[in-house]
Amino acid sequence: MNSQELFERARQVMPGGVNSPVRAFRAVGGTPLFIARALGSRLFDVEGQSYLDYCMSWGAIILGHAHPVVVEAVQKQIVCGTSFGTCHELEVLMAEEICRVFPSIEMVRFTNSGTEAVMSALRLARGYTGRTLVVKFSGCYHGHVDSLLVQGGSGLLTLGIPDSLGIPEAFAQTTILLPYNHVEEVTKAFSQWGEKIAAVIVEPVAGNMGVVVPSREFLETLRQVTLDYGALLIFDEVITGFRVSYSGAQGYYGIFPDLTILGKIIGGGLPVGAYGGRRAIMEYVAPEGKVYQAGTLSGNPLALSAGYAVVTYLRDHPEIYSELECRTQRLALGMKSIFQNAGIPVHVNQLGSMLTLFFSQEAVHDSASTSRVDRRLYADFFHEMLRNGVYLPPSPFEAMFLSLAHSDDDIDMTLEIAQKFASKRGFFSP
Repeated sequence: MNSQELFERARQVMPGGVNSPVRAFRAVGGTPLFIARALGSRLFDVEGQSYLDYCMSWGAIILGHAHPVVVEAVQKQIVCGTSFGTCHELEVLMAEEICRVFPSIEMVRFTNSGTEAVMSALRLARGYTGRTLVVKFSGCYHGHVDSLLVQGGSGLLTLGIPDSLGIPEAFAQTTILLPYNHVEEVTKAFSQWGEKIAAVIVEPVAGNMGVVVPSREFLETLRQVTLDYGALLIFDEVITGFRVSYSGAQGYYGIFPDLTILGKIIGGGLPVGAYGGRRAIMEYVAPEGKVYQAGTLSGNPLALSAGYAVVTYLRDHPEIYSELECRTQRLALGMKSIFQNAGIPVHVNQLGSMLTLFFSQEAVHDSASTSRVDRRLYADFFHEMLRNGVYLPPSPFEAMFLSLAHSDDDIDMTLEIAQKFASKRGFFSP
């Protein structure tokens, strides 16, 4: 059975034939791939076709697919049980490592997903401060939490959906929406509503409208105004945690929030989320305090066995981050050179092992500038790469991710295919 046949069957029993909207290829057209297995830097579809993978489960896979240390850890755990619904040692080990690595985290609570962690962190921020309003930024995606699906990134941006049906207006009214990277809008909002703001939630490096790197002034302003007004600063590091550095974006920039959201890499390819912060705040969470949150599968041993294997491997091999940075920079600079030499307007945003190629006349620094990228050209580029065995994000508003498994040969192959595309679509000066 091929991908087309499976997609037709899927559309009969699942909305849009998918379990997450961006998988449907609506932004680029065509039929989504159905993947049978993955190994290293490669995906293999149900027909056996191999693809060089630059999605890496949307950033969750940093060592490469089916890395031996992860496979061994999961195999060892699975024979002992997949879920206990009780306390277990891996929860303690992972929590201790997170608290050791992130200076802003003194206590942590595990959940089943990033969305759950965000929902719980917002409830905690409101319970701790006794306030209602939350500041978020256009183009930043924090899972499908009702009050935060206001001009979110990721699938909302991909599908052109500014908000979502099914959200009461009263929920949306608790959210103050501001443009990312705009310091003056932040200070203005706090001068007007500061005493009512419970928290600011932000992707410290935006990855859900494509990679958008923050200005240091922007992050420093968020930290200062929240301190000045008694609000909490929440860093959503689901993507950046353990990826841009071992201690995430907060370690990279040296700017520390009150609460942190983690996910993806700490699950090693299995579902997990976490939120953590200062002890004085986290002790408001039940059973210590009166902010309730629970989950049968929260911190389940199978996910944490995989995640703990990954984070300890990263801890013991710190050179991985410089290797990933060098390879990602080579890919980013190579793409930029190829398209600029072909006369095709392009900007490549990159930090660590994350990057996005924007076909745009202008630099991309917020959601407004992402909205002016050439979506049709990206779709054509996506399909040309796919036909030649390279799988890019099926949306111009998502990040590309590299892993330890991506080799120099992989990057050479990618740039060679991109060069052929640019040669056909651009023009070269004599």
